[in-house]
Amino acid sequence: MKLIYDVEAKPKTGQIIVFALQQMLAILAATIAVPVIIGNGLTPAAAMFGAGVGTLVYLAFTKKKSPVFLGSSFAFIGSMSAAFAGAATMQLGMLGIIIGAIAAGLVYVVIAALIGIVGVDWLGKLMPPVVIGPTVAIIGLSLAGNAIGDLQKSDVTDVAGAKYAALICGLITLAVTMLCSTYGKKMLRLVPFVMGILAGYAAAVIFTVIGDAADIEALKIIDLSVFPKVMFPDGNVTAESFFKLPDLVFLEGFKGFGDLTGSYILTVLVAYVPVALVVFAEHVADHKNLSSVIGRDLLKEPGLARTLLGDGVGSMAGAFFGGCPNTTYGESVGCVAITGNASTVTIIAAAIGCILFSFVTPFVAFVDSIPSCVMGGVCVALYGFIAVSGLKMLKEVDLDDNRNLFTASVIFIAGIGGLSISFGKVTLTEIAAALILGILTNIMLSKKKDSGKNE
Repeated sequence: MKLIYDVEAKPKTGQIIVFALQQMLAILAATIAVPVIIGNGLTPAAAMFGAGVGTLVYLAFTKKKSPVFLGSSFAFIGSMSAAFAGAATMQLGMLGIIIGAIAAGLVYVVIAALIGIVGVDWLGKLMPPVVIGPTVAIIGLSLAGNAIGDLQKSDVTDVAGAKYAALICGLITLAVTMLCSTYGKKMLRLVPFVMGILAGYAAAVIFTVIGDAADIEALKIIDLSVFPKVMFPDGNVTAESFFKLPDLVFLEGFKGFGDLTGSYILTVLVAYVPVALVVFAEHVADHKNLSSVIGRDLLKEPGLARTLLGDGVGSMAGAFFGGCPNTTYGESVGCVAITGNASTVTIIAAAIGCILFSFVTPFVAFVDSIPSCVMGGVCVALYGFIAVSGLKMLKEVDLDDNRNLFTASVIFIAGIGGLSISFGKVTLTEIAAALILGILTNIMLSKKKDSGKNE
């Protein structure tokens, strides 16, 4: 695709601020969802802070050549839960998730060192376009159910009619996003998600106000009580109602050193290290996808070793502050693809913005209050673009060749069908399972074809 702003481009200051806000809105809903799911003292504000720091670390390692934001990884939710479940105190649990993230990050560092020695040519043979294309498509398609589920979800009520009001708000978001991206002039075309989210949010507020006034439960879409809960938790207006230091994980985690034992460390390592090996496959797929979007092979420049180091060390940094290991976000890649803005200056500004806004209580409350249906409307576009990016990689693949046909088929069916395999607390996600099956299928059939040629 043709980029409006290439990787090294520097938009005007005013544009950078708006572009950065768009990146933040695209990734924050998922980023703050992880600490909300885990609980145990983890907070959205700290996750924002950690994501911002992790992204800056990643950009430093990749020499500002890979325009993608790092957010909280859903792959480690089970690992984080295990760290808290095995801890005697909440403080030890927080220390455990820091130790686990460091261990997972070190897995990336070791793999990066090996790649630095042997190079990446083997990766192209192991994961040719017929393997990596369907895998990238699966990343988007596997999230389709989440997007459609959110599209019809009210954050206030589950009465039967609420899903229709939510659907209207979500479709307004999607429509405005598409119209701005397709027909918008100048800035409008570059910030379709900002416009879409604002339009959907406004519709949700209108529906909710009418629902409250007329006592129509089905129209109550947005939970406006989030603002007083976040800004005035004790009912009083204080300085912290507007500016508050995030509850950074290491501040509590370091208090757990006295309870640390060897058996607990082993429990954490078992929960985190195998997941890091699985997520490596998704790291490669994400960067192949981003490479196709920006027209540069990131696995060669800045190189897979650097992207792994950036992801691994960035994940450590993110967990140190926010508790959540970080990973490159498909939502961020989709944002780059749809807007044509690949400027890493935008990503840097978004990372700094995440750090600064994590102190601003009303902003944290606003992000937390964005209705699921609105983010569902945005994600229909984002996840769809990821899926289509993967399909585009198949353009040059000969699908009349049964070797390629079967390889792609296995990946699509395993991924869309939701094949996942659990080994105790470690789960091989549908994306990783589909990729591994695709690799094995391609190797098996390639050997057979090569054997046939030699006969």
